[in-house]
Amino acid sequence: MTKKIFVNFPVLDLRASMAFYKAIGFENNPQFTDDTAACMVWSDVIHVMLLTHDKWRTFTDRPIPPTTSSEVALCISCDSREAVDEITALAGSHGGSADINPPQDHGFMYGRSFTDPNGHVWEPMWMDLVAMQQS
Repeated sequence: MTKKIFVNFPVLDLRASMAFYKAIGFENNPQFTDDTAACMVWSDVIHVMLLTHDKWRTFTDRPIPPTTSSEVALCISCDSREAVDEITALAGSHGGSADINPPQDHGFMYGRSFTDPNGHVWEPMWMDLVAMQQS
């Protein structure tokens, strides 16, 4: 079996969160979606499980962090600098917050950051491996 990652997020509004992730390029897997949870797919190996607060609480008694906290930042690779800019702009125009941290441009590597509507932090990045090896 191929190793995969399923990132689980507590969300306030499941439908709004699904719409956000669809707008930035994720696809819904209806096989793992119901009124309490939704599986949103980034790639064959990266899936985000959006869980209502009630569903989340069936997995843990730990408190749900406020939307202003940064418990984790998930870095995802993009095919180009333009793709980094595009997903960040889409996030900002669909209920998330774009550029919560300053953009990072190291020439061979470029990245930005955004949050989803629930404050979960994403860092899209692009890297030119040829240029990196030459530096």
